[in-house]
Amino acid sequence: MKIRDRYITKTLLSYTIIVLVVWTSIYSFFNFLAELNSVEKDGYTILSALTYIILQLPEVVYKQASPIILLGCILGMGHLATTGQLLIFRVSGASILKVTLLTLKNSLIFVLFFICIGEFLAPISSNLAKSSKSNAMGSSSISFNQDGFWIRDGDNFINVKKNIDGTLFSGITVIEVNSSDKIERVIKSETAIFDGNTLDMSGSEIFSIDESSSFEGISLKERNSYDKTVSFDQDLIDSLEKEPEDLSTWTLVKQIRFLSDNKLRSGIFEVELYKRLIQPITLVAMILLAMLFIFGSTRDVTLGRKIFFGVALGLSFEMLSRVASAMALSLDFSPLLSSILPSIVVMFISIILLLQKSFS
Repeated sequence: MKIRDRYITKTLLSYTIIVLVVWTSIYSFFNFLAELNSVEKDGYTILSALTYIILQLPEVVYKQASPIILLGCILGMGHLATTGQLLIFRVSGASILKVTLLTLKNSLIFVLFFICIGEFLAPISSNLAKSSKSNAMGSSSISFNQDGFWIRDGDNFINVKKNIDGTLFSGITVIEVNSSDKIERVIKSETAIFDGNTLDMSGSEIFSIDESSSFEGISLKERNSYDKTVSFDQDLIDSLEKEPEDLSTWTLVKQIRFLSDNKLRSGIFEVELYKRLIQPITLVAMILLAMLFIFGSTRDVTLGRKIFFGVALGLSFEMLSRVASAMALSLDFSPLLSSILPSIVVMFISIILLLQKSFS
């Protein structure tokens, strides 16, 4: 790598780190103010609140990756333009296209770094944050997860009144439906242990419905133990209590596959998955759009205002992309097409304009 390229990379890295620190500090400050409402309740102290905020930082960084990288690149390139260094680079042989490609390369490296944080570190730290807050307030993880759920598994409908910790269920009912969509068997149990593949229900009551005669007959059998094999796993159970944006990408894929196999709507999870998958494309489109302001003429409008307009336009584009995804969900339109189409259009237009500036 040439000295010039290393210098541009160092500048972009420095400004991205500055934006990262400032951005996360602002978020953490407001999150800390929100946590102050819980301080001195049930033994929850300021130290506990600070611990909770710190453990939430990886998740905040991951969710705010796009605006952080965008602002870092724009401010870094803006600094080079304001101090005249960008003009010197262009005179020395660095074309607009080459500088733009170098900026995009560094941006994608930052994206990969933030993705690793979001997929591996953020889920662990977020769970630790919730556990530490729960323990600090004098409650255990058992009382933290007491919500029940309904879930469809093939021809079975399963209801759990209380999900104790993801492996122990209380008040479970399994309704088995035949090919004619009629109830064939109902199994009820006070408790069940889930090992990720099988429900081990103790003290089960099995109600079987017989339709072979002229009238329906219901028979009852009692068993000390009844095993029911299911197709979902522990990750899916854990995901029932989380929003789609809080799930890892792999969990989203498994959730979509499970819902599709059971002919259930998975649109909200597809929107979140596609939004993550095209995040690099969206970021490239926004940076290309912003570079038009960096390399634009400064005779009529100051560079500072152009940087401001570039940032505002980039963030507005990301907001509009999210609105398009929400509209696709409500109108039953393709989530993938609605997510990627705005980025492709903006990217194509920006590349054409940058090529014109580069060769003019």
